[in-house]
Amino acid sequence: MSDTTFKSDFFVIRALEDGVNVIGLTRGNDTRFHHSEKLDKDEVMIAQFTEHTSAVKVRGKAIIQTSHGQIDNN
Repeated sequence: MSDTTFKSDFFVIRALEDGVNVIGLTRGNDTRFHHSEKLDKDEVMIAQFTEHTSAVKVRGKAIIQTSHGQIDNN
């Protein structure tokens, strides 16, 4: 593990329906799935990018809020 510190804003995902999938993707030469969560309607997940997570895929109807604004995935 390196001594590099990753400072990243948090982002919020709010499910608008049951069964919204949130999938974390890895960093590196090969992008892979490394974590997934399933949210039910009105559940909220607070997350951030880390040294292991470089992207997040959201499948289903959800609101994603970041420091850059809000995305409605309907």
